[in-house]
Parts: sequence; structure tokens; C-alpha cells
Amino acid sequence: MKRMIIVLAAAGFVGVAALPAQSVDQRRENQQDRIANGIQQNQLTPAETAKIEKQEKAINQQVSGDRYLNGGKLTPAEHKQVNGELNKTSSEIHTDRTNSAHPVYGNNKVDQRRENQQDRIAQGVKSGSLNAGQTAKLEGQESKINQQVRTDRAANGGKLTAAEKKQVNKEQNVESRRIYNNKHK
Repeated sequence: MKRMIIVLAAAGFVGVAALPAQSVDQRRENQQDRIANGIQQNQLTPAETAKIEKQEKAINQQVSGDRYLNGGKLTPAEHKQVNGELNKTSSEIHTDRTNSAHPVYGNNKVDQRRENQQDRIAQGVKSGSLNAGQTAKLEGQESKINQQVRTDRAANGGKLTAAEKKQVNKEQNVESRRIYNNKHK
């Protein structure tokens, strides 16, 4: 019986090892989709989203820098390091989406735009129209907007004032143009 379990375990391990590895770009795009879905399904709070976006930005900057120094490619050591960081961020996305923290916002225009822009960034990564450097800059701006929304809501009992909504909308318009312009260079 013991031998059978070992053989089956080894067979399962071989099957898993034979699966093709995802590229770094595909993993980054998948994580952007998971963030957007977490926002849409009210599973990520603004604070959780801001934290994850900051981590994503750092990874994107690292990939961009490494590729710049290596003729557009990652070395095996860099690929391993980036995958480790993506694993950590992926785990945090999962933890944040499944914890008991609930966003203090509902389905409103500010949050819908935030989700839409995450989807557009993910689509740009997937299609190759956004490189790592562009994605890092866009994620940084998204993170700043998310932080501002979180701070404003914390100061107002979980809601945005009309003036704050107007300001956030203006910033999201600017970010939307940046996403478009970067995707169409």
C-alpha cells in the first residue's frame, strides 16, 4: 500500500511538473484580472487594493529594469526572483479576497471606474501593448488615486463628498487618457 501511494504521488508530481510554466507577463496580467475581479465582487478593500497595487508596481519596475539591462529578456535568476515575488503577491491577493474585511463602498461610479481601469491595464499587459515600465507607472497612479479615495472615505465615515467625487473623477479621467495613450504608442 505504501509503495502504491508513493508511485501515485510520484506520477502526480510528474504530471504537475510537465505543465507548461506561465510567462511572467501572463502571470502579471492574471493578477491584474484577479485584482479587478476582487474589486468588482467587493472582496478587496481600498487599503488592500492600494497595498497590492504598490507591490505590483514594484514588480513591474523590477521587470522593466531587468529587461532593459538584458536586451529585453530576464535571466533565469531574475525570472526565478520575479516568480517568487509574484507568488507572494498572488498569495496576498487570495488572502485579501477571502478574508472577512469588507469594503466600505458599494457599486458606485468611482469604484466602477477603478475596476474598469484595472481591466484595461490587464488587457494592455495581455496584448503586449503595455510594457513593464508603462504598467509600473500606471499602477503607481492607480495606487495614488486608491490611497486618496481611502483617506477621503476614512475622514467622512466611508463616503466621498461631492467635491471629492469630482476630484477623483478628474484624476481618473487623466489616468484613463494615460492608459489609452500608453496602449496606443
